[in-house]
Amino acid sequence: MTTVTPAVPQASRPPKPAAAAGGPARRVRRRWTEHGLVFVAPFLVVYGLFLVWPLLSGVGMSLTSENITATGAEFVGLDNYAEAVKDPEVWSSLWNTVWFTVLSTVPLVVVGLGLALLAHQLRVVQWLWRLSWFAPFLLPSGVVTLLFAQMIFPSGFGLADQMLTSAGLEPGIGWLTDARYAMLSIVLTTVWWTVGFNFLLYLAALQAIPAHLHEAAELDGAGAWRRLWHITLPMLHRTTVLVVVLQVLASLKIFDQVYLMTGGGPDNSTRPILQYVYQQGFTGYRIGYASAVSYIFFALILIVSLVQPWLSRRRRTEEAAK
Repeated sequence: MTTVTPAVPQASRPPKPAAAAGGPARRVRRRWTEHGLVFVAPFLVVYGLFLVWPLLSGVGMSLTSENITATGAEFVGLDNYAEAVKDPEVWSSLWNTVWFTVLSTVPLVVVGLGLALLAHQLRVVQWLWRLSWFAPFLLPSGVVTLLFAQMIFPSGFGLADQMLTSAGLEPGIGWLTDARYAMLSIVLTTVWWTVGFNFLLYLAALQAIPAHLHEAAELDGAGAWRRLWHITLPMLHRTTVLVVVLQVLASLKIFDQVYLMTGGGPDNSTRPILQYVYQQGFTGYRIGYASAVSYIFFALILIVSLVQPWLSRRRRTEEAAK
């Protein structure tokens, strides 16, 4: 007869210590991997090194008398900011920047929308029209300013004066040397150069509008203009808000065109705020004061950039109320 010996339960083994399971280093790596931090860590390092640190460093310099030609800058607190608020050159440069933004934003939005509507309706060599209207945006600022300064706006023999002569008007306008026309010349250059970006945004939005909306309206007897006002433009509302905000932010940061075409002249009538910051920092060697002016301008840009989320929330609230 076979005797079955009951199994003796083994003593429960004690849990492994943390070091045997991999230790805290492995747990930290596992936690980083689970949350995806290991994948964004390179970006965070670059972001902190080239954006956060310069931002904080600039704030520190704006509170000192930092000067390129001197050593041992002194802490001056908010004196640089107080001086900037009282400086008439700051306000005149800021006004030039705002005036350029007003003059350039409207045509850039309207022309971009018009080109997008036209390209959306064309059926012959459609790709060629899209390429020709977007191609100038790909050119560097140096090429664009050289083209307009040397071929379009030279007084007497430029293309602009030739067009005036053909129209029976008096040529010889100082497009870049007369304070009455210099800013307008820069605006025309900017519109030709950058309207392709707005055109591309509007074209993508037009292609996203469902075709059955226009078909249904056409069956109901709505003409092309009524479909434009009651279907196309309302459907482009969010894109228009985005385009306006982006265009305002881009126009406020103008520097290249003015610096290369007029140098801020004549008589500082076209000098933007960024050129004044450049002059104070690298010509006047007042790094601390230039930093303070730049942060005042940064606060203005930050306020403008908050307009888009506010308008979007307001639009959603109105739609929900309906």
